[in-house]
Amino acid sequence: MKTKIIIAVLALIFVQGLKAQMPAKDPEAAIRFLADKILSQTSWELINQETGELYANSDHLPVSESIKVKSERLDWRYQNGVLNIAMMMLGDLLEEPKYSNYTKSNYNFVARHYGYFKMQFDDTSIMKSSLAKLYDFNYLDDCGTMTAGLIESGLAGGNSNDLYKEIIDRTTDYIMHKEFRLKDGTLCREYPRKGAVWADDLYMSVIFLSKMGDLTGDIKYFNEAVKQIKKFKGYLMDDQSGLYNHAYFDDIQETNGAFWGRANGWVMMAQVELLSVLPENYSGREELLQILKKFIRGVARVQSSNGLWHQLLDKNDSFLESSCTAMFTYSIAKAVNNGWIDGVWSQVAWKGWRGLYSNITEDAQVKDICVGTHIEWNQSFYYHRPVSVNDTHGLASTILAGIEVVRMSKKYNERVNPRSF
Repeated sequence: MKTKIIIAVLALIFVQGLKAQMPAKDPEAAIRFLADKILSQTSWELINQETGELYANSDHLPVSESIKVKSERLDWRYQNGVLNIAMMMLGDLLEEPKYSNYTKSNYNFVARHYGYFKMQFDDTSIMKSSLAKLYDFNYLDDCGTMTAGLIESGLAGGNSNDLYKEIIDRTTDYIMHKEFRLKDGTLCREYPRKGAVWADDLYMSVIFLSKMGDLTGDIKYFNEAVKQIKKFKGYLMDDQSGLYNHAYFDDIQETNGAFWGRANGWVMMAQVELLSVLPENYSGREELLQILKKFIRGVARVQSSNGLWHQLLDKNDSFLESSCTAMFTYSIAKAVNNGWIDGVWSQVAWKGWRGLYSNITEDAQVKDICVGTHIEWNQSFYYHRPVSVNDTHGLASTILAGIEVVRMSKKYNERVNPRSF
């Protein structure tokens, strides 16, 4: 009997210990909780996957396929670019350099080992190299967000590393001149289906164009970004619902009819990122605001009762998904904070945050995140996509959402009570 009581007491202590680790319901505590876990898990080292040996320096290592970047979040992948941007923004919000230094350390890590992994990439006997997408841009995924994060880091200004300048120049050339386009200039893909317009690609291009326009002051980058937002709206937005199809196929001139959540999230984030830096007197600004307002109205109509959005936005029998919820929460809160939409829409963002918070686990992870997803014609494909825990798609966007909700709570501290949920 005494043994059972002792076990019960220890179990209670353990549970209370877990609860003590959980963030308070306010968004600042929650995003600190997530970001600190990222910092604790990141190792700026290389690893020999056969022997387990770790290396801080690659200068004299043999060229071997077994040597990789130890932490996947340091690899050159589009979702890591979004996380790099989020951590820079978090450092600015909280005025704590440890978060922005995370991003700077990531790019300095790439620069430090660029030569070694370039040798791996050039060795035809090696099938998979770390940083491989950095050396050969074939998609907007390969360059848009990661190079945007590099600009956001501030490392590329002034007397920056020549490598950083080369990466920015190569990204500029790819997006402005080399990516596939429809006849009217709309960015598209040639594989796996020729002439397919993917909603995801609006963010992958516009985030870089926005940062580049802001960095250089050259209007051509803003003009290109504005053009793409208008073109994507024309091909992908459903006028009745205000939602975006995941894809348009130019060869048959039809959309795939799937209002995939994260694809819509990418589109909305692209719109608010551009508006954040677009000059107030830009001639097409008002049209962009109207596009965003219609989109927000459409998305708000399909928000679930618990604040989350569905994998397929218009299908209540599809699962509730975290990454799109975070993207909408971030974008709507940002629109409220900047005065682009009425403050009444803050309630939609707060409701989104409430749902998102419920998906943050006791060990600082975000659950119910759809894995990476390509385009399909049938909706069944989207219904049955696997979900993961702490996939960077959802982790990065959750931090972004929390940042804007923190700002929103400060702006409406008397009118909105974040603890009311």
